[in-house]
Amino acid sequence: MENLLFILIIKIFGIELFDAEDFWNLLLRFAFNIIVTYILIRRIYFKVTNNKDYLFTYFLISVVVFLLCFLLESVKLELGFALGLFAIFGIIRYRTVQMPIREMTYLFIIIGISVINALANKKISYAELLITNAFIIFITLGLERYWLLRHEVMQIVIYEKIDNIKPENHKLLLEDLENRTGLKINRFEIGKINFLKDIAEVKIYYYETTKFKGNGK
Repeated sequence: MENLLFILIIKIFGIELFDAEDFWNLLLRFAFNIIVTYILIRRIYFKVTNNKDYLFTYFLISVVVFLLCFLLESVKLELGFALGLFAIFGIIRYRTVQMPIREMTYLFIIIGISVINALANKKISYAELLITNAFIIFITLGLERYWLLRHEVMQIVIYEKIDNIKPENHKLLLEDLENRTGLKINRFEIGKINFLKDIAEVKIYYYETTKFKGNGK
């Protein structure tokens, strides 16, 4: 009697208890997507930037986007749903700190790969799916490791020698910033100036060879 009731409930809601083909397809694609995400984030992004701040975010967004797209594929929202995800996540800004362009680019890549791996239908072979992911991985690796060998980093320094912000003292300002930070500064920009406190925000740009640890004071 209980078995009959259970079968009746399943039929009413139209839910299949187990579909072997869909189940193994989900596991295979999910594992493949996680491997690609791991290569991009842990082996490329982290190796180049040594930044752990976004690893948690990237992996979880990849998992959630993939599962959303894969499980809702049958709802026939494929193109519109994918474009909606790009629109939503592509303009993400955290409340406290604006996401840097480099990290936003990786976020876009992670979302794109997750959508591709989840929504690729039977018209796309596994060979095409594999080569698509491989292209993204190798192009990203090539840009990070071999072409863009020097990554320009920006830091904001709170600077208190207000006289040095004058145009005629820019050489003194540059020398003082380099002495304080221990960095070879490529260029700088003067931002907000507070004459009441005699401080100014100075954006310094340098090529990423050493970690910046100073605060400009």
